[in-house]
Amino acid sequence: MNVSCVIVDDEPLARSLLKDYVSKVPSLKLVEVCSSPVAAMEVIQAQPVDLLFLDIQMPEITGISLLKILKKKPLVVLTTAYSEYALESYELDVVDYLLKPITFSRFLQAVDKVTSRINSSTQVEKAVPNSSQPFIFIKDGTKLVKVMWADILYIEGLKDYVTIHTKQQKVVSLQRLKSLEEQLPADQFIRIHNSFIVSLHAIESIHKNEVHMGTAALPISDSYRKSFRDFIEKNHLQ
Repeated sequence: MNVSCVIVDDEPLARSLLKDYVSKVPSLKLVEVCSSPVAAMEVIQAQPVDLLFLDIQMPEITGISLLKILKKKPLVVLTTAYSEYALESYELDVVDYLLKPITFSRFLQAVDKVTSRINSSTQVEKAVPNSSQPFIFIKDGTKLVKVMWADILYIEGLKDYVTIHTKQQKVVSLQRLKSLEEQLPADQFIRIHNSFIVSLHAIESIHKNEVHMGTAALPISDSYRKSFRDFIEKNHLQ
């Protein structure tokens, strides 16, 4: 499997180091090396790209701003000398966060995470050839578990894993919440937090900034409050 990638960094030495690292990994195919987010945006719009190695502090616009602008985002590994952006990067669903100076061993760990993410997405896509089906097959360890949409209460994400809470069981799978979110029927599920997606039909009540279902009380974060309110209003559940 070849992973097409773009390096985005305004520092020549950083670009040179990452280019060298990429050349040592057979599964990585370097598409372009860019010195600015604007140049990277043109490359991404012109052709499909699987992965961005993206610096944060750059002239014109920051790497974080680029992620917010892009409509269709590749997988992203942030490369930066500043640790204070770690929390915001998690909210933007980046695969990994590499602090400079970046060692080759740490670079390989990030590539492994990217490969795992792509493999997880591919397995889900193969298991669900028709998105209109009332179920999904989820990889749980070495087995595929059939989960009915109607049985899901909520889905919880923690780094590279998701836990699907159903009426009967919990299913844990190695994939990111964002990846699974893209497989869900948009009229049945809504994200309320960086870590939670809830089923519309499972909601029993909404009190202040919490969604209640059974014994679970899940928080509605500020960043998802408006989209959740609009979703509820659209479905006439006030």
